[in-house]
Parts: sequence; structure tokens; C-alpha cells
Amino acid sequence: MLSNPFLFTLLRLLPASFASWLGGWLSANIARKSMKLRDQRARDNLALLRPDLPEATREAILTRRWFNLGRTMAELANVDRLVNARHVTIANEAAYREALASPRPMIFLTTHIGNWDLLAAHLKASTDRPGLGVYDPPEDPAQAAMLKRARESYMGEAITGNSGAARAILRHLAEKDRAMLYILVDERRDRQVWFPRFGRDLEPSGNLSIALRLARRSDARFLPFTLARTKGAHFHLDWHPPLDPNEMDEVEMLKAMDGFLGKACIDHADQWLALHDMDLTAPTA
Repeated sequence: MLSNPFLFTLLRLLPASFASWLGGWLSANIARKSMKLRDQRARDNLALLRPDLPEATREAILTRRWFNLGRTMAELANVDRLVNARHVTIANEAAYREALASPRPMIFLTTHIGNWDLLAAHLKASTDRPGLGVYDPPEDPAQAAMLKRARESYMGEAITGNSGAARAILRHLAEKDRAMLYILVDERRDRQVWFPRFGRDLEPSGNLSIALRLARRSDARFLPFTLARTKGAHFHLDWHPPLDPNEMDEVEMLKAMDGFLGKACIDHADQWLALHDMDLTAPTA
């Protein structure tokens, strides 16, 4: 969908809710059949994370995952039409707005649940803070170029997590008043996810490690949050009260992040992208 200009344009012309459904249907009924390895990998990981569920229930979760993946891709064409109270509700909205008004820099942490791009767009629309988004681009150049154009239209400035990203992010947080950073911390490397930890003894690495260092150097606070799909093209934003590196040590912060984001990945396994991009049966380095 990302690399097909005709389909992308068609999804833009259709009503947003119908375009979302069409993307989900194409993913569950066509794309899934050509991605059997990823489907099986998700099945194996889900069995480890939710051994309490009957096999039939886990299969239903996997089917909903493919619908969510297709919906999320299709919704890229219509993000601006979904950033409103009709499509997004907020847990304890008054307190959330108060947290956004903090005078200090803030780093917003999330995982690939529901529609993470809509979450970035909603964050930008909810505050006057200068924003910066960090993401890992797809390997396909055409998809990467289209995704970058789409994200910059609703995320503000967006950069990839390359070797120079940390310096650019630090300048952004240190030099801009009330700056904010939006970062996904469940990136996959070597067929593994390094956060959430799911009880594994893993040191912070990747985006999470960068976020911890940046927060200390810029006096920023963390705000973990998620945007889970409720029904169709409708979502609910849940969030954790801000975590302050000046008041908590690293062990406490990681426990709080794991408790919120890790639980969300399990509770919303039917919407978590990384489930089919990792192998939890393999040992970590």
C-alpha cells in the first residue's frame, strides 16, 4: 500500500473508515497468505506470551492482528481525518492535558500498538510543543520515501535512528523551549525485541538506551503512552503519569515502563506489530 501510488490515492479518496476497513480486509485475506513465516512466528510468540489462552482464541487474535496491520497502513492516507475526538478518546483527559503543559522537555515513549502514526499526529495536534519523531524506515526505498513524506506531514520533523540522530535529538531537546520527542522503543534487531523485557534480564539498549541518556542530559521527563484500536477506525489513548529521572533511578523507571508498555503489548497482542518480527524462542545475546 505504501509503495503503490494508485492504491494510496484511492484510499485517500474513499471515506476514512471504509478505507481503513478495506486495508484490513486486503491484509487479512491476501497479504497474510503470502507471509506464512511471519504468521507462524507470531503464533509461536503468542503461545509464549499467552499460554493461558486456548489455541482457538490465539488464532482469533492472529486474525485480528492482520486486520489491524492492514488498517494501520491504509490509515496513513487519512491520518489528518482521524485526528479528532470522534475517532480518538483519551483516558483521564484533563490530567493528560495538564501533563502536556509541563514547562520541561518531554520524551514520549510508545510501542507499535494500534496505530502509532496516528498517535504521533494526535500528540502534535494536542500541544504547541516543538516536536521531533524518530523512526526506523522500511528497507524498501520507495516505501521509505513515501512513509517519510507522510510522517513529516503530520508528525512535524521526523528523522531516522541513524548514527547522527542522538546529537540532533539532543540539540532539539536542549535548544527548543518545551521541546518534545516521540520515540518507539520496541524496535527489532537480529530477530529480537529488546524492550519490553517480558521478565528477561536485559540491559537497556537501542532507542530506550538513547532515550535514557537524552533525558538525563536535557532534564526531560518521560511519558509512556499507547493508542489502541477499539473498533474500526476508533482508538483510545492510554498513558502513564510522567516519570522523572531526577526523582527515580534507572531500575525504578524501567520497572514502570515495563509494567505499562510491556503489559500493553500483551493485552493488545492482536495489535502489536513486533509479534511477527521477533523470535522469543531464541536466546538473547
